[in-house]
Amino acid sequence: MTAITTALEAGLPGLLADIGELVRAESPSEDLAAVAGCARVVAGIGTRLTGAAPEWVDGSGRPALRWRFGSGDRVLLLGHFDTVWPVGSLARHPFEVAGGRLTGPGCFDMKAGVVQLFHALSVLDDLDGVSVLLTGDEEIGAPSSRTLIEDEARRTGAVLVLEASEDGALKTARKGMSGYELTVAGRAAHAGLEPHKGVNTTVELAHQVLALSALADPAAGTTVTPTVASSGTTRNTVPATARLMVDVRVATATEQGRVDRAVHALPPVLDGASLTFSGGPDRPPLPASASAGLFELARGHYAELGFGPLRGVAVGGASDGNLTAGVGAPTLDGLGAVGGGAHADDEHVVVAELPRRAALVAGLVASLLRGAPAAPGRVTP
Repeated sequence: MTAITTALEAGLPGLLADIGELVRAESPSEDLAAVAGCARVVAGIGTRLTGAAPEWVDGSGRPALRWRFGSGDRVLLLGHFDTVWPVGSLARHPFEVAGGRLTGPGCFDMKAGVVQLFHALSVLDDLDGVSVLLTGDEEIGAPSSRTLIEDEARRTGAVLVLEASEDGALKTARKGMSGYELTVAGRAAHAGLEPHKGVNTTVELAHQVLALSALADPAAGTTVTPTVASSGTTRNTVPATARLMVDVRVATATEQGRVDRAVHALPPVLDGASLTFSGGPDRPPLPASASAGLFELARGHYAELGFGPLRGVAVGGASDGNLTAGVGAPTLDGLGAVGGGAHADDEHVVVAELPRRAALVAGLVASLLRGAPAAPGRVTP
């Protein structure tokens, strides 16, 4: 066991106390006052453990916190403190530690990871070259922090993302995502007296659902999933409007572009119907090439620490790591808490893994500050 691991194991009670404080600071993304209150808690924990206060970056009333130590250009630690849980969720899911598990709203995704980050930095002697960026809008797609994240990644040699980890595996690849909303316009008519005079948007919508679904390519890892649909007003009226939402996940930027062009080129099937598509690519893929060098570095550290083999997985879900990989920064994701149940009633963190993951992050940061290569060069998105 290394000195870093020993220190983090000894500091587990304090780590748990800090997680408890942060989990109790409820922070649903859409509640700006709650997010700001949680940011103050994060700032206090980070200041105490690193000895430095953060810069507050205001994104339309939604704060992000940034620390830069010295040049701050060697390694960026990235995370978020907003959650999907509404204020009041603590009444049903209080913060608890029992049976080797830690529970509470947002503990796994990703407040424990935020606290791990600061405890990892607290055991390092020199932080010159480290940046930390924590945002309050990841769960709603980073509308106000996206540019900030991308700009910070462009100036940084490597990015470590403290998102949570199912079963301990690191996220070595993430699919990119696109989102669309289709509006169908037709013509209303009485469904019993003269349905032939109408242009039925429900029928047109059915054609478009099939056409969109056909754009998927399972062999390429591309999914095109029609999700929320609505059409019409009353049972006896030919519907004149319809709407459809579509979720797209892709493994490559090439596929993301192909689907986008195909979506916008879809023609209406019924005479008199018209289609309007809004939306498009939202987050680029995080390809395996973006994480390869960092994952090998992490795997070596994990073995040296005596924790056994470290796995990497490719997943369909996106994170802010997609944004950093999208601008060419070597990016390794999933370095946060080990557990499960994100966004669900069984959300939990495995307590024994907390100091281990913090030790892994500390080792990675120290190696990158000493000049360990994150990748052969900047990654081609």
